[in-house]
Amino acid sequence: MPNCSNDFSLEVILGSHSIYSEKSSSNALAELGSSLKNHSSPGSAIRSDILDCSLMSSNMYSISVKPPEGKYQSSLMHKIDVPWKAFFQTPAVWAMIYAHFCGSWGHYTCLSWLPSYFSEELSLNLTEAAWVSILPPLASVFVTSIAAQLADKLIANGVEITTVRKICQTIAFLSPALCMTLSSVDLGLPPWEIVGILTSGLALSSFALSGLYCTHQDMSPEYASILLGITNTVGAIPGIVGIPLTGYLLDTTHSWSISLFVPSIFFYLTGTIVWLAFASSKPPNFSKTD
Repeated sequence: MPNCSNDFSLEVILGSHSIYSEKSSSNALAELGSSLKNHSSPGSAIRSDILDCSLMSSNMYSISVKPPEGKYQSSLMHKIDVPWKAFFQTPAVWAMIYAHFCGSWGHYTCLSWLPSYFSEELSLNLTEAAWVSILPPLASVFVTSIAAQLADKLIANGVEITTVRKICQTIAFLSPALCMTLSSVDLGLPPWEIVGILTSGLALSSFALSGLYCTHQDMSPEYASILLGITNTVGAIPGIVGIPLTGYLLDTTHSWSISLFVPSIFFYLTGTIVWLAFASSKPPNFSKTD
Protein backbone atom coordinates (compact mmCIF):
# COMPACT_ATOMS: atom_id res chain seq x y z
CA MET A 1 0.00 0.00 0.00
CA PRO A 2 1.38 3.47 -0.79
CA ASN A 3 2.71 5.35 2.20
CA CYS A 4 0.57 8.36 3.17
CA SER A 5 1.88 10.00 6.33
CA ASN A 6 1.02 13.08 8.41
CA ASP A 7 -2.45 14.47 9.03
CA PHE A 8 -4.43 14.75 5.86
CA SER A 9 -7.89 14.94 4.27
CA LEU A 10 -8.96 11.52 3.05
CA GLU A 11 -11.17 10.88 0.05
CA VAL A 12 -12.08 7.25 -0.62
CA ILE A 13 -13.83 6.45 -3.86
CA LEU A 14 -15.27 2.96 -4.33
CA GLY A 15 -17.47 2.48 -7.36
CA SER A 16 -20.04 5.25 -7.10
CA HIS A 17 -19.48 5.83 -3.37
CA SER A 18 -17.29 8.66 -2.06
CA ILE A 19 -16.26 9.42 1.53
CA TYR A 20 -14.45 12.66 2.39
CA SER A 21 -13.20 13.65 5.80
CA GLU A 22 -10.18 15.05 7.64
CA LYS A 23 -8.45 12.39 9.73
CA SER A 24 -5.07 11.69 11.19
CA SER A 25 -3.10 9.33 8.98
CA SER A 26 -3.28 6.38 11.38
CA ASN A 27 -7.03 6.66 12.05
CA ALA A 28 -7.87 7.31 8.41
CA LEU A 29 -5.92 4.35 7.09
CA ALA A 30 -7.42 2.11 9.76
CA GLU A 31 -10.92 3.14 8.69
CA LEU A 32 -9.92 2.66 5.05
CA GLY A 33 -8.82 -0.90 5.77
CA SER A 34 -12.10 -1.61 7.55
CA SER A 35 -14.07 -0.15 4.66
CA LEU A 36 -12.18 -2.25 2.14
CA LYS A 37 -12.85 -5.39 4.16
CA ASN A 38 -16.57 -4.65 4.04
CA HIS A 39 -16.42 -4.41 0.26
CA SER A 40 -14.16 -7.44 -0.24
CA SER A 41 -15.03 -11.07 -0.41
CA PRO A 42 -14.10 -13.28 2.57
CA GLY A 43 -10.42 -14.15 2.64
CA SER A 44 -9.41 -11.62 0.02
CA ALA A 45 -6.41 -9.37 0.57
CA ILE A 46 -6.10 -5.64 0.04
CA ARG A 47 -4.21 -5.21 -3.20
CA SER A 48 -1.94 -2.27 -3.85
CA ASP A 49 -2.70 -2.37 -7.58
CA ILE A 50 -6.22 -1.12 -6.95
CA LEU A 51 -5.11 1.71 -4.64
CA ASP A 52 -3.98 5.08 -5.88
CA CYS A 53 -2.60 7.54 -3.30
CA SER A 54 -1.62 10.99 -4.52
CA LEU A 55 -0.66 14.28 -2.87
CA MET A 56 -3.27 16.97 -3.46
CA SER A 57 -1.80 19.68 -1.20
CA SER A 58 0.57 20.03 1.74
CA ASN A 59 -1.82 18.22 4.06
CA MET A 60 -4.30 16.54 1.71
CA TYR A 61 -4.05 13.15 0.05
CA SER A 62 -6.49 11.45 -2.31
CA ILE A 63 -6.83 7.68 -1.99
CA SER A 64 -8.82 6.08 -4.81
CA VAL A 65 -9.97 2.48 -4.66
CA LYS A 66 -10.58 1.03 -8.08
CA PRO A 67 -12.89 -2.02 -8.15
CA PRO A 68 -11.32 -4.88 -10.08
CA GLU A 69 -12.81 -6.14 -13.29
CA GLY A 70 -15.21 -9.01 -12.98
CA LYS A 71 -17.97 -9.97 -10.58
CA TYR A 72 -18.05 -6.81 -8.44
CA GLN A 73 -18.10 -4.48 -11.42
CA SER A 74 -20.78 -6.47 -13.22
CA SER A 75 -22.94 -6.48 -10.08
CA LEU A 76 -22.80 -2.69 -9.97
CA MET A 77 -23.92 -2.51 -13.59
CA HIS A 78 -26.69 -5.00 -12.86
CA LYS A 79 -28.15 -2.79 -10.14
CA ILE A 80 -28.64 0.17 -12.46
CA ASP A 81 -29.96 -1.83 -15.41
CA VAL A 82 -33.69 -1.22 -15.93
CA PRO A 83 -35.59 -3.52 -18.33
CA TRP A 84 -37.75 -0.81 -19.91
CA LYS A 85 -38.64 -2.90 -22.95
CA ALA A 86 -39.75 -5.80 -20.80
CA PHE A 87 -42.01 -3.51 -18.77
CA PHE A 88 -43.99 -2.46 -21.83
CA GLN A 89 -44.15 -6.01 -23.17
CA THR A 90 -45.93 -7.22 -20.02
CA PRO A 91 -49.77 -7.14 -20.16
CA ALA A 92 -50.01 -6.82 -16.37
CA VAL A 93 -48.01 -3.58 -16.50
CA TRP A 94 -50.38 -2.15 -19.09
CA ALA A 95 -53.30 -3.18 -16.87
CA MET A 96 -51.76 -1.15 -14.03
CA ILE A 97 -51.18 1.82 -16.33
CA TYR A 98 -54.77 1.89 -17.58
CA ALA A 99 -56.24 1.24 -14.13
CA HIS A 100 -54.23 4.13 -12.71
CA PHE A 101 -55.48 6.39 -15.50
CA CYS A 102 -59.11 5.36 -14.95
CA GLY A 103 -58.98 5.81 -11.19
CA SER A 104 -57.32 9.20 -11.52
CA TRP A 105 -59.97 10.41 -13.97
CA GLY A 106 -62.76 9.93 -11.45
CA HIS A 107 -60.64 11.24 -8.59
CA TYR A 108 -59.38 14.45 -10.18
CA THR A 109 -62.60 15.46 -11.93
CA CYS A 110 -64.71 14.93 -8.81
CA LEU A 111 -62.15 16.66 -6.62
CA SER A 112 -62.33 19.72 -8.85
CA TRP A 113 -65.99 19.83 -9.85
CA LEU A 114 -68.02 18.36 -6.96
CA PRO A 115 -68.19 21.69 -5.04
CA SER A 116 -69.73 23.34 -8.11
CA TYR A 117 -72.04 20.37 -8.61
CA PHE A 118 -73.26 20.55 -5.02
CA SER A 119 -73.81 24.29 -5.33
CA GLU A 120 -75.39 24.54 -8.78
CA GLU A 121 -77.13 21.20 -9.25
CA LEU A 122 -78.15 20.39 -5.66
CA SER A 123 -78.75 24.05 -4.74
CA LEU A 124 -76.60 23.94 -1.62
CA ASN A 125 -75.19 27.27 -0.52
CA LEU A 126 -71.46 27.84 -0.83
CA THR A 127 -70.78 27.11 2.82
CA GLU A 128 -72.67 23.82 2.71
CA ALA A 129 -71.03 22.88 -0.60
CA ALA A 130 -67.59 23.52 0.85
CA TRP A 131 -68.26 21.39 3.93
CA VAL A 132 -69.78 18.43 2.11
CA SER A 133 -66.90 18.43 -0.39
CA ILE A 134 -64.54 17.24 2.34
CA LEU A 135 -66.78 14.31 3.29
CA PRO A 136 -65.40 11.86 0.66
CA PRO A 137 -61.75 12.29 1.74
CA LEU A 138 -62.71 11.97 5.40
CA ALA A 139 -64.74 8.82 4.74
CA SER A 140 -61.81 7.43 2.73
CA VAL A 141 -59.66 7.39 5.86
CA PHE A 142 -62.12 5.00 7.49
CA VAL A 143 -62.55 2.85 4.37
CA THR A 144 -58.79 2.51 3.86
CA SER A 145 -58.33 0.81 7.22
CA ILE A 146 -61.14 -1.63 6.43
CA ALA A 147 -59.73 -2.41 2.99
CA ALA A 148 -56.24 -3.08 4.37
CA GLN A 149 -57.52 -5.44 7.05
CA LEU A 150 -59.78 -7.26 4.60
CA ALA A 151 -56.94 -7.78 2.11
CA ASP A 152 -54.56 -9.02 4.82
CA LYS A 153 -57.18 -11.41 6.17
CA LEU A 154 -57.91 -12.87 2.74
CA ILE A 155 -54.21 -13.42 2.06
CA ALA A 156 -53.71 -14.96 5.50
CA ASN A 157 -56.56 -17.36 4.74
CA GLY A 158 -54.80 -18.60 1.63
CA VAL A 159 -56.52 -16.57 -1.07
CA GLU A 160 -54.17 -15.95 -4.00
CA ILE A 161 -52.67 -12.46 -3.94
CA THR A 162 -53.73 -11.73 -7.51
CA THR A 163 -57.32 -12.60 -6.61
CA VAL A 164 -57.20 -10.29 -3.59
CA ARG A 165 -55.88 -7.41 -5.68
CA LYS A 166 -58.60 -7.97 -8.28
CA ILE A 167 -61.33 -8.03 -5.64
CA CYS A 168 -60.14 -4.82 -4.01
CA GLN A 169 -59.68 -2.94 -7.26
CA THR A 170 -63.07 -4.08 -8.56
CA ILE A 171 -64.68 -2.66 -5.43
CA ALA A 172 -62.69 0.54 -5.93
CA PHE A 173 -64.04 0.93 -9.49
CA LEU A 174 -67.59 -0.42 -9.40
CA SER A 175 -68.62 1.34 -6.18
CA PRO A 176 -68.19 4.92 -7.45
CA ALA A 177 -69.52 3.89 -10.88
CA LEU A 178 -72.75 2.62 -9.29
CA CYS A 179 -73.10 5.65 -7.02
CA MET A 180 -72.52 8.07 -9.90
CA THR A 181 -75.13 6.22 -11.95
CA LEU A 182 -77.67 6.58 -9.13
CA SER A 183 -76.82 10.27 -8.84
CA SER A 184 -77.22 10.79 -12.58
CA VAL A 185 -80.68 9.26 -12.78
CA ASP A 186 -83.61 11.38 -11.65
CA LEU A 187 -84.92 9.29 -8.76
CA GLY A 188 -86.39 12.23 -6.90
CA LEU A 189 -83.87 11.91 -4.10
CA PRO A 190 -83.28 14.89 -1.80
CA PRO A 191 -79.90 16.63 -2.10
CA TRP A 192 -78.46 15.23 1.14
CA GLU A 193 -79.16 11.65 0.06
CA ILE A 194 -77.30 12.27 -3.19
CA VAL A 195 -74.43 13.71 -1.17
CA GLY A 196 -74.41 10.55 0.93
CA ILE A 197 -74.46 8.28 -2.13
CA LEU A 198 -71.55 10.10 -3.80
CA THR A 199 -69.58 10.22 -0.56
CA SER A 200 -69.99 6.46 -0.10
CA GLY A 201 -68.94 5.66 -3.66
CA LEU A 202 -65.87 7.89 -3.65
CA ALA A 203 -64.83 6.64 -0.22
CA LEU A 204 -65.01 3.02 -1.40
CA SER A 205 -62.66 3.91 -4.24
CA SER A 206 -59.95 3.84 -1.53
CA PHE A 207 -59.98 0.06 -1.88
CA ALA A 208 -57.51 0.77 -4.68
CA LEU A 209 -54.85 1.16 -1.99
CA SER A 210 -55.17 -2.59 -1.39
CA GLY A 211 -55.55 -3.30 -5.09
CA LEU A 212 -53.68 -1.37 -7.78
CA TYR A 213 -51.26 0.38 -5.45
CA CYS A 214 -49.98 -2.87 -3.93
CA THR A 215 -49.50 -4.62 -7.26
CA HIS A 216 -46.29 -2.78 -8.16
CA GLN A 217 -44.60 -4.22 -5.09
CA ASP A 218 -46.17 -7.65 -5.65
CA MET A 219 -44.86 -7.86 -9.21
CA SER A 220 -41.33 -6.67 -8.62
CA PRO A 221 -39.96 -5.35 -5.32
CA GLU A 222 -36.78 -4.43 -7.19
CA TYR A 223 -38.53 -2.22 -9.74
CA ALA A 224 -41.65 -1.23 -7.74
CA SER A 225 -40.68 2.44 -7.54
CA ILE A 226 -40.04 2.62 -11.28
CA LEU A 227 -43.31 0.85 -12.10
CA LEU A 228 -45.21 3.23 -9.83
CA GLY A 229 -43.46 6.15 -11.51
CA ILE A 230 -44.63 4.91 -14.91
CA THR A 231 -48.26 4.38 -13.89
CA ASN A 232 -48.40 7.56 -11.84
CA THR A 233 -47.13 9.60 -14.78
CA VAL A 234 -49.99 8.34 -16.93
CA GLY A 235 -52.32 8.77 -13.96
CA ALA A 236 -51.52 12.49 -13.89
CA ILE A 237 -52.93 13.01 -17.40
CA PRO A 238 -56.59 13.16 -16.23
CA GLY A 239 -55.63 16.03 -13.94
CA ILE A 240 -54.35 17.91 -17.00
CA VAL A 241 -56.95 16.88 -19.57
CA GLY A 242 -59.98 15.67 -17.64
CA ILE A 243 -60.65 18.80 -15.58
CA PRO A 244 -60.82 21.29 -18.50
CA LEU A 245 -62.64 18.72 -20.65
CA THR A 246 -65.32 18.41 -17.97
CA GLY A 247 -65.75 22.19 -18.02
CA TYR A 248 -65.98 22.19 -21.82
CA LEU A 249 -68.63 19.46 -21.81
CA LEU A 250 -70.57 21.30 -19.12
CA ASP A 251 -70.59 24.51 -21.16
CA THR A 252 -71.61 22.57 -24.26
CA THR A 253 -74.25 20.20 -22.89
CA HIS A 254 -75.34 22.03 -19.70
CA SER A 255 -75.60 18.56 -18.15
CA TRP A 256 -73.72 17.50 -15.06
CA SER A 257 -74.47 13.87 -15.78
CA ILE A 258 -72.88 13.95 -19.24
CA SER A 259 -69.94 16.17 -18.35
CA LEU A 260 -68.95 14.87 -14.91
CA PHE A 261 -70.39 11.41 -14.31
CA VAL A 262 -70.61 9.65 -17.71
CA PRO A 263 -66.86 9.88 -18.53
CA SER A 264 -65.93 8.67 -15.05
CA ILE A 265 -68.41 5.80 -15.23
CA PHE A 266 -66.97 4.80 -18.61
CA PHE A 267 -63.42 4.70 -17.30
CA TYR A 268 -64.41 2.89 -14.12
CA LEU A 269 -66.19 0.15 -16.09
CA THR A 270 -63.53 -0.29 -18.78
CA GLY A 271 -60.83 -0.17 -16.10
CA THR A 272 -62.57 -3.00 -14.27
CA ILE A 273 -62.68 -5.12 -17.42
CA VAL A 274 -59.00 -4.57 -18.21
CA TRP A 275 -57.97 -5.15 -14.61
CA LEU A 276 -59.86 -8.44 -14.29
CA ALA A 277 -58.53 -9.66 -17.64
CA PHE A 278 -54.84 -8.78 -17.37
CA ALA A 279 -53.82 -7.78 -13.83
CA SER A 280 -51.43 -10.10 -12.04
CA SER A 281 -49.35 -10.02 -8.87
CA LYS A 282 -47.11 -12.86 -10.00
CA PRO A 283 -43.53 -11.66 -10.50
CA PRO A 284 -42.83 -11.65 -14.25
CA ASN A 285 -39.49 -12.70 -15.70
CA PHE A 286 -38.36 -9.24 -16.72
CA SER A 287 -35.62 -9.37 -19.34
CA LYS A 288 -32.52 -7.28 -18.78
CA THR A 289 -32.34 -6.09 -22.34
CA ASP A 290 -33.82 -2.88 -23.69
